[in-house]
Order: sequence, then structure tokens, then C-alpha cells
Amino acid sequence: MTDHSSGPTLAVGEHDSELDDRLTEALIAFNSAATGAPDRGTFSIKVTDEAGELVGGLTARTWGGLCGIELLWVREDSRKDGWGSRILQAAEAEARRRGCDRLSTSTFTFQAPGFYQRHGFVETGRTPGVPGGHADVHLFKSLTDSPPLRES
Repeated sequence: MTDHSSGPTLAVGEHDSELDDRLTEALIAFNSAATGAPDRGTFSIKVTDEAGELVGGLTARTWGGLCGIELLWVREDSRKDGWGSRILQAAEAEARRRGCDRLSTSTFTFQAPGFYQRHGFVETGRTPGVPGGHADVHLFKSLTDSPPLRES
């Protein structure tokens, strides 16, 4: 759909990675100016098996002392082997190394809120409306109030 009236043009379409990059750049500049916290970064953690196949991993962003865990996944046949805890432990250590003193993430009610709570995260809110009657659970952990994670 495109609005061809005079002035700026509004267009709706599929994902636009160039637009995503431009919006990210503009928001980073705005947020840095508003908060005085220009330090942004990303990191990932990857676990592979002997065959080089993905066992699990994590992606995260850091900004102004906050580490936001974006994705954490462990292959189903490896979930009972403690990989989730080890990956989270590595992420916490990297966040501390980067000067972060708090973590945040979200997970659906059918995914892993209990996992994060067992590791010291507290629920800060929920967004309803996830298909199947589920919700998106928002979680937070202070790294100054808790010792580093131990392997479990």
C-alpha cells in the first residue's frame, strides 16, 4: 500500500533491512543524546557439538550498564545437560566484563520463565496476546545484588 498524496510518501511492505539499519542508527543517536550513555555493543555465545552442529546459543546487546538478552536457545536433546545454565553463566560473565550491572530479557509463558527465575531473574511485567492464550514475560536481574551464576 502506498499513499501518493502530496508531501512525504507512506509505504507499507515486507521487511526492509536498509530501513531497519537507518531506524536503528537514528534511535541510537537519539537515545545516546537523551541518556548520555553512548556505549552500545553486542555479543553472542555459541555451543557446537563434535560434528560442528549447533547445540545452543545466545545473542545479547549492551547499553549503559544493561545487558539485554535477545535470544537464548538450546537444542531439545541437550536441554537436560545444563547447557542453558552454562550459556547464561557465560553471558552474565561477559556482561560483567563489559561493565553491565543488570540483565533483562523476555520469554513466552510456554518457553522458559521458570528457568530465568531459578537463575535470579524477577518478573517485571507481562504482555498478553501471544497466540494460544500465552503471554510475553519480562524479566530483570541485578548483577550487584547477586553473586555470579554457578554451573548447575
